[in-house]
Amino acid sequence: MSMPALFKGRLSIPVIGSPLFIISVPDLVIAQCKAGVVGSFPALNARPAALLDEWLHRIREELAAYDRAHPERPSAPFAVNQIVHKSNNRLDQDMALCEKHKVPVIISSLGAREELNKAVHNWGGIIFHDVINQKFAHKAVEKGADGLILVAAGAGGHAGTISPFPFVAETRRWFDGPIALSGAIGNGKAIRAARILGADFAYIGSAFIATREANAVERYKEMIASSSAEDIVYSNLFTGVHGNYLRPSIVAAGMDPDNLETSDPTKMNFGTDASGERAKPKAWKEIWGSGQGIGSIEKIVPAAELIARFKKEYDEAIDRPL
Repeated sequence: MSMPALFKGRLSIPVIGSPLFIISVPDLVIAQCKAGVVGSFPALNARPAALLDEWLHRIREELAAYDRAHPERPSAPFAVNQIVHKSNNRLDQDMALCEKHKVPVIISSLGAREELNKAVHNWGGIIFHDVINQKFAHKAVEKGADGLILVAAGAGGHAGTISPFPFVAETRRWFDGPIALSGAIGNGKAIRAARILGADFAYIGSAFIATREANAVERYKEMIASSSAEDIVYSNLFTGVHGNYLRPSIVAAGMDPDNLETSDPTKMNFGTDASGERAKPKAWKEIWGSGQGIGSIEKIVPAAELIARFKKEYDEAIDRPL
């Protein structure tokens, strides 16, 4: 395993908080970083686009002030997620702002681009790319990604279908760079398990939805805290890409989660038909994403409290005797 120098001495536990569409905002990112895990957010969460400049300035300033006050335990680095899919017409503008603020970590999704990776390296940052199989993993590394995020079965949002056991093992056969593992990780024991499998980081998203700082409606947070793995439905209906969603939110939208249609996988669907009329409930706004690890989340708490619990469980996790 190869922990990049950027992270050494700055993490309380080996965790990257995954960028959550709509939900990850500066309040959550700053709380995560101060508590010793990598906080991240999608650039597209800053709307209008000009708001991204303000967000990056605030995050950098508040974390710098924290580091001056706590030199013995500086904050973790933060990351910005960039959607590389052709539908993102903000990519160049958002990348220019990331360069301006020297964002330490970029997480790229839905496409690997060599020129984007070079740009990040030119300002001294590192880049992780999220993948759901070996084909995309090889392509990401070939195009210059520093690290891989293995989105395994059970992860929230646009998840893959491969078990984390072979996914990490097969990736480690050829890749010795940093790996973050995503997929149903909701407690400190699971974080320890990710490390034992050969990952450098656990990549956690759904658990942070049920935190005070998350930009999610209260009902969404409550649903995370009251649901379990059996409440997760895997479907491509809502965006054209397969993902995991909360069954109760599908029911609340008047749909049968056991009889969902299949969308055209070649198209990204944003909730309207060709005429502009409403086609189906919108993913993320009405149909809520979640991974299978939420059974370990029982209440809504501040992010720092959740991370403290993770650390306690992580430190206590040991091999059980035969």
